[in-house]
Amino acid sequence: MMRVGAALMLVAAMLPARSASATEVKVISAGAVRSVVGGMIDDYSKQSGVKFNFTTGPTGLLRDTIASGAPADLIIASAPLMAELEKTGRIMPGSRVDLGRIGLGVVIRDGAEVPDVSTPDALKQTLIKAQSIAHTDPKLGGTSVIHLMKIADGFGIADVVSKKGVHSTGGNDAVAKVAKGEAEIAIVLVSEIHTKGAKLLALLPEPLQQWTVYSAAIPASSTDPKNARALIDALTGPALRHRWKEAGWEPAK
Repeated sequence: MMRVGAALMLVAAMLPARSASATEVKVISAGAVRSVVGGMIDDYSKQSGVKFNFTTGPTGLLRDTIASGAPADLIIASAPLMAELEKTGRIMPGSRVDLGRIGLGVVIRDGAEVPDVSTPDALKQTLIKAQSIAHTDPKLGGTSVIHLMKIADGFGIADVVSKKGVHSTGGNDAVAKVAKGEAEIAIVLVSEIHTKGAKLLALLPEPLQQWTVYSAAIPASSTDPKNARALIDALTGPALRHRWKEAGWEPAK
């Protein structure tokens, strides 16, 4: 803990001075990342005095938010979306940094019967037998629901899974619905599982797993690139590497 504090203090000391009336650093972030960096950024904010204003959501919502011209000093998004933004010229050249990758897992309610999801066929049977499956509303374009429907289509059960769908606003909400008994299982990014009453059953079997890389970058329109860069340096520094791992991430090398 002291190593983490020392690292954050060092970064904070290198930050440019900010006036009392300075605006907050605006961050547009994928929900999967916000849930893990929240604690790190709170610590960083206390050490540096820099405040952060977050807009979060699934991929589709982030794409629409960014396209609308919403002000941002830092963007944290999946690698595919980040690549799209780079092609449009919205990202400051050379500012992109990979944070790490995260996999998808099956969520069940605490105390519930434990289904078998250890193989592709076992997962197929679990999806067929489940009474309800919580996932992000397909209209929002979340990473997890896109992959879930791809798996279901490959199994030839897309209609079955769709009919059992309990739509949520994102992975965190899908997990909450399982915890409250509103859905039997959920398929979400592992970093989104932190609601009391629900737990990770297992990662998707490797043949069906999708690892998603998330990156941070500074938009060309940023009004505070120095503080945005300082935050990226803090999040990717060696002192915080263990916190990514504890949250189920594989940090970028």
